Amino acid sequence: PMGEDVAVELALRLKALADPTRLRLLSILLTASDGEVCGCDLASAVGLTEATVSHHLSQLKKAGLAASEKRGLNVFHRANPQAIEALRGVLMTCC
Repeated sequence: PMGEDVAVELALRLKALADPTRLRLLSILLTASDGEVCGCDLASAVGLTEATVSHHLSQLKKAGLAASEKRGLNVFHRANPQAIEALRGVLMTCC
């Protein structure tokens, strides 16, 4: 059976993914040719403001599904494949 700590972590990640925009953003990050994408490019890719995209990315980061790095005036975002694989592994095992 799943322990409480694992259940809380899983719920946090699933909650972050329970939004169509966040799923789209994560998909873009996962398929980025350079492994990362500038926040300004993400905003135009999903047709939202940079502020709105930043909010969604903060939810993905809080869940451990994405990471960001500021370089100069730009912020580059990348997916955390290990967290996504861990999520998949837990779902395959318990569900």
